[in-house]
Formats: sequence, C-alpha cells, structure tokens
Amino acid sequence: MPRIPLAVPFWDKECEAAAIRALSSGRWVKGPEAKKFGEEFANWCGAVAAVPCHSGSAALWAAMRLLNIGPGDEVIVPGMTFIATATAVSLVGATPVFADIESDYWCICPDDAESKITEKTKAIIGVHIFGQAFSSKLRDICDNHGLWLIEDAAQAHGTTLNGVRAGAIGDVACFSFFPSKNMAVGGEGGMITTTIPDLAERMEMIVNHGRNDTLESVELGTNMRIGEVSAAIGRVQLSHIDKWVSQRRNNASHMAYTPTIRDNSEHAWHQFCVLSDNPSLLINQLDDAGIDARVHYPLPCNKHRVYSDHPQYKIDLPNCEEIAPKLVSIPVHPSLTSEDIMRINSALNLQS
Repeated sequence: MPRIPLAVPFWDKECEAAAIRALSSGRWVKGPEAKKFGEEFANWCGAVAAVPCHSGSAALWAAMRLLNIGPGDEVIVPGMTFIATATAVSLVGATPVFADIESDYWCICPDDAESKITEKTKAIIGVHIFGQAFSSKLRDICDNHGLWLIEDAAQAHGTTLNGVRAGAIGDVACFSFFPSKNMAVGGEGGMITTTIPDLAERMEMIVNHGRNDTLESVELGTNMRIGEVSAAIGRVQLSHIDKWVSQRRNNASHMAYTPTIRDNSEHAWHQFCVLSDNPSLLINQLDDAGIDARVHYPLPCNKHRVYSDHPQYKIDLPNCEEIAPKLVSIPVHPSLTSEDIMRINSALNLQS
C-alpha cells in the first residue's frame, strides 16, 4: 500500500515545456517570463502590482524595505508562524513584537496585537496561517493607528476574506512558492504584491539592487530576482491554482475532523491541521497506516533560541503555548484519492 505524503509537487508536460521554452530562449534572467508572471499573478489576486522574487522570505524582507521599516521600528507578528515572519523584521534591524493567536482560528489575535502597539510600531504582519484568513479587524486596527498591514500569504494561495483574495487584502503581501505550497515554481520562489500604486515601481527596484531604468541604484536593495525557468513554470501552475484549491476544499470537507473556518472567508487548506491532546499518538497511528503527519510549529517563535535576547523570550503567549505543540498536519493536497481520504479518516477515528 503506497504511503500518503503530506505534499505532492505538481509536474507535467506543460511545466516541462515551459521550462524548456525559457531555457531555449537564452534569456535565463530578467526576461519576459518573470514580467508576465508578475502581471498575471497581480491580475489573479486583485493586486495593483506583483513582482516575483526568489523566495517567500525574500518577499518579506522586500516588504520591510518597501515600507521603510528599519532600526528603532517595531512590527507586530503572531507568535505561531514560520520563523521567517519574525526574522524578516530582525534582518532589517527592526524588532518583532510577538502577539498571541486566536484560540479558534489560530491566526494573530487582533485584540492582543492592538494591545502591543507603541509609538515605535510601524506595521502588523497578519499571517493567513495554513490558508486560514486572518481577521478583518486587523485592517481596522492598522487604519485607526496609521500602521501598514502586511499579509504573510506564504500559505494562502486562494484564500479569500470578504470576497477579496489574499494578496489584495493588506497594503503589501508576500507569497512563497516552496514545493509544498498550493502552487510552486520547480524550486524556490516568491512573490510580493501591493494594493498601493505608489509602491509598485519601488517594488521592482528593491528586488533588483534598488536600481532604476538608468541602472542607478537609488535605494538599498539586492538581487532577489526569480529565474526565467521558475517564472515560466509558475505561470503554468497559476493557470491550475483555482482548480487545485477547489480540490483541497473538497478534500477538507470529507475529513472526519474539520477545523473552524472564519465567517466570510474561504480557506485555502495549504495545511489541514488536527488539534490533538495526544499528538504523538496521532502521528504514530497515521504513520502505522502509511500516512505522513507532523506537528507543524511545535515551538512559538519567541521561544526560538535566535530570540534568546528578546524581551519576550521568557514570556508565555498562552494560546500559542497551548495550541502550537498540538497541531498535527495531515495530507489534504489535490492528489489525494477517495481511498486515501478513507485511510486518513480511519486513522483519525482511532483516536476519537
């Protein structure tokens, strides 16, 4: 009986043809594929502009630079997320301030985020964790306090909130195309989007050494460009993303256990997580059934050793402490068959 993996990267003849087309063009960087990929992605998610880059982490760093966030500034981030959400803030010399998560949706808690705003706060990063949309209250909080709202949409390809797709909810959004994500580019890749027209031109410069059309570097940037082969593959994947997300939603609807989904939103199901009081037992049961599973973020970000000198290193965020070690990711990807879902449900029911 074949093992059911957590993720299956999509690859077909169309992707292969796109890669060969880009290679055969002789234009391996800074060519038409990357430009078209950005245009098509912006159109798909409803952003004013989008620029591809070489990773989701690079997109987050670019967002910090784009919004002039640096030393002396604070950015509020959720305590439970991939560590790059926080380290992108640190890498520009600013300070991440960790907020607790919601007990039901697992995204950053708006009330706790607002309580941590100071005169140094420049932005809030809302993470659409696992594909779950963050609260629309974040937009109101940022508007009321004059802050930027940044979407960490690395796991949110296809997520919607109040009818708006991730990528067009905040002022700036950052996507990842890592192979496990809802769409990929045949390796590492990312995208930064904006809903602010004045930021669009700078966005292109920051991922290309801060250079303008005359090749003068007018602000601090670096080489974060995506290659033409990756962009070409990304364009193919983008043409399939709506179908894949629809299949993820269908798969999620047939699971024996269903997490709470926020009202007026659509979950993209990058990860399907089960909140378990005995995660080790559940993972072992799934493993015995030939199903991959893992605790996704066992340690809140503020407790990572990289933040051992951070003022919040020894401070507990109660929901993060309670929930993070108990969230078990199980397969939900579009390649699952009905038989796969039956096997997964059988393993889940062993613990119920």
